[in-house]
Formats: sequence, C-alpha cells, structure tokens
Amino acid sequence: MGFIFIYMLIVFLVIEISAILMRSTGLDHAIARFQVISLLTSTGFTTKESELILGHPVRRRIGIFLILFGAFSLAVIISCISTILAPDFHLFPLSLAAGGLLVVYAAMRIPAIGKRLENKLSGAFRQAFAIHELAIQEVLYLQDEDTFIDIPIGESSAAIGRTVKELCDRLPDVNILLIKRGTHMIRDRRMDTPLEAGDILYVYGGLSQIKHTFNRELQDKKNMESNERQAASPL
Repeated sequence: MGFIFIYMLIVFLVIEISAILMRSTGLDHAIARFQVISLLTSTGFTTKESELILGHPVRRRIGIFLILFGAFSLAVIISCISTILAPDFHLFPLSLAAGGLLVVYAAMRIPAIGKRLENKLSGAFRQAFAIHELAIQEVLYLQDEDTFIDIPIGESSAAIGRTVKELCDRLPDVNILLIKRGTHMIRDRRMDTPLEAGDILYVYGGLSQIKHTFNRELQDKKNMESNERQAASPL
C-alpha cells in the first residue's frame, strides 16, 4: 500500500505542477487543470480547447511530457500488484522522487515565484520561435479588447450588397482580413467587394466595435452554434 500511496502522490504533484505551468503561459485556470488531466489520461481532450494547447509551443511540450508520463504510469500501476508483494521491494527511491516533486510544487505555489515563472513562460518563448509557430492569442491579442473572429453573413444580414469599406471605413479598430466565399479567399479586393449571403468575414480588432458593427451577424452565429449543439447532444 505504501507504493501505491507514494506513486499516487507523484501523479498528483505532476498534475498540479503541470497545471501551474500551463496557467503561467496564459491559459485559464479551469481549462489548464482539465486539459492536464485529459492529456495524462488520454480522455476528454476536446477539439476546440486542444487548439489552445497544440497552437502554443510551450504548452505543446508540456502536453508531450504528460502523454508519455500517463502511458508510463499505466504500466507502473499494472505492474505494482506483483512488485508490491516482493520481499526486496524498497520505497526509499520512490519516496525521494515524491519528496523532490513536493518541494518543487511548494516552491511554485509561492506568489513571487509563480509571477516570475509566468513572465518567463509567457514572454521568453517569443524569442525562440518564429511568429508563424505562435498561437493567434500571443501574436494578435496585444490589448484586453483585441479579438480575432469569423463572422458569417446570413441571408437576413443588412450587410448583403454593401462593401467592407462602407461598413468599416470610419471604424479605426475593425480590420477585415479576408472574405471567404465558398472555397475562394478574397483578399486583394476585399474592401470593394459587395458582400453576399454565405460569405464569412475574418475580422481582427476591438471587440466592442466589432459587436457594434456586426451585432446582428454575431447574434445569428450564436443562435446557429446553439442549435448545432442541441442537435448534436444525445436525447
């Protein structure tokens, strides 16, 4: 029983330390801990949230470690039933490992160290990776209001027939990066192309101005996503 207790302590410390590291890269607390457990157990790794992990170089490395550690842990737990009864089995080396992780975990819980770690992980990696390797949040979200969003133009949208220039010419914080029309991407003529139903705008800028300009379209998008979730959910 001593082996199981110490090894479960190690697993707990790995989860907590990894969650702190994930949070230090800018990930929300709830998402960080859930995704750490998901990676460790290979369950519940949702597609949308997985992009937050896979699109970030530091989080991706933490994820690789957790996947490998999870696979190793499964083998250890399966084999412990036979080894725990062996007369020459010793807990001392395992206790040292658990003690070391406990010291690391306690140190990372200190606010000053946590803040320093957050600054280190959220800033230093920018110098080691090319801009195309970084997550959108790290590249574009320079202020609290900044956002990058896709906005579908529905059949009842008032934007149909109007150009991007007409919609956003006087809004300094709304930038239409491209118009997706079917499989065609409109970039060079995006400002002067009349919008059609079914178009998707890829917009970058301040969230409040985007909501003010495309309030109807965003509400339609929200309703459509809600209907899709209801249709996909089991009865």
